[in-house]
Amino acid sequence: MTEEQINTFYELIKDIIENEEYCRMQEYRHHLHSSTFEHSIKVAYLCYRHYLKHGIRMNPKELIRAALLHDYFLYDHHDKKNKTGMIHLIKHPKIALENAVRAYPDLSRNEKNAIKRHMFPLTVIPPTSRCGWLICFYDKVAAIDDCCMHMKKNKIFKNKINFNIS
Repeated sequence: MTEEQINTFYELIKDIIENEEYCRMQEYRHHLHSSTFEHSIKVAYLCYRHYLKHGIRMNPKELIRAALLHDYFLYDHHDKKNKTGMIHLIKHPKIALENAVRAYPDLSRNEKNAIKRHMFPLTVIPPTSRCGWLICFYDKVAAIDDCCMHMKKNKIFKNKINFNIS
């Protein structure tokens, strides 16, 4: 991505990633080697890169917001106190959507659909938009990368962008 595209990406994510409640996601381990915060930014970055490369007709702001909010469930699903276990895989999209709507009431129908259905095929009903399908796909790509981060040569997201919020 060009510097201008990186700056545009940052402008699209800034209002969400600088939100105090959203930043709490840094505290929650998501996959083996990432927080929910890191994972969500990675999904947004991969979706945006795909959007730029392929010139897909869609609203990039909707794509980025839905990607950032797709795992906005605000708890550590690995913590035994939460007792979510495997049911987390099916229930967290609904919780993420509820949190997203509360924090960002102006979410579009596409954004809501993408958040709610990003776990397809586990959630049975597939996304209904290109935005939803991209998030669904890149969520899986990012999850695999998160789990394989220790194998540096396989890493697809090479920290090209500094997301230090402090």
